[in-house]
Amino acid sequence: MGVMDPVLPIVRPKHVSGFDPTAQPIVPVPDLPPLAGTTLQLSFIREAFARQVSWQVEPLFTHYFDLDTSARSDIKPAAVCIPLLERPSGLHVLFTRRSANLYSHAGQICFPGGRIEAGDADYAQAALRETWEEVGIEPRFIELIGSQPSFLTSTLYTMKPVIGIVRPGYTLKPDRSEVDEVFEVPMEALLDPAQHRLHEIRPEDGGPRYFFSVSWGGYFIWGATAALIRNLYHYLAAAEAAGVATK
Repeated sequence: MGVMDPVLPIVRPKHVSGFDPTAQPIVPVPDLPPLAGTTLQLSFIREAFARQVSWQVEPLFTHYFDLDTSARSDIKPAAVCIPLLERPSGLHVLFTRRSANLYSHAGQICFPGGRIEAGDADYAQAALRETWEEVGIEPRFIELIGSQPSFLTSTLYTMKPVIGIVRPGYTLKPDRSEVDEVFEVPMEALLDPAQHRLHEIRPEDGGPRYFFSVSWGGYFIWGATAALIRNLYHYLAAAEAAGVATK
């Protein structure tokens, strides 16, 4: 675990009516190489998470990953599942669009997940429970193969992602009080670094802030979810560079 940077201001953001993330200016980032086709196959990903891979989180957000927040009672632990689905065209990733009626992150695109509750044994169980509650995929249909560093969101959640392979036989049953839509994105499109955009927010009462986005079709994935996507790219790129081979 890292140590929270004492000079990093972590403040609950003000809710600004009419904020449009798609309209925020794009700033340049260094070009990154695409992943090989074999790296995007399930056999490689399974093997990569079975190894100890030396890698670095997204450098632009180093201060927001794997922080020690034990002394911060205002920061809430949460977990999400990154569900991988095998399709004839390749791996896909499942997302939800949150209900427009929710107070927090209304209408945003997310991985299924939520706050870790007292009855959860750990973050993995919390991610599986939340996935079941939100989209109806029972834990018995998800094989967990690994995890990624937690990310501190602007709404003061430490979001721990787990990677899960969704087995055939499940039935989607979205909770319409929380989820407006469930959809899939091809992993090849999601982890293409040429499609990752860095945006700058220029508030009147403070310094600039940044967030990544990934667009696919009519979907605009941004914020913490896009940061986790970016990190997954970095992890698999490091595994590829390390010469991880499938069995």
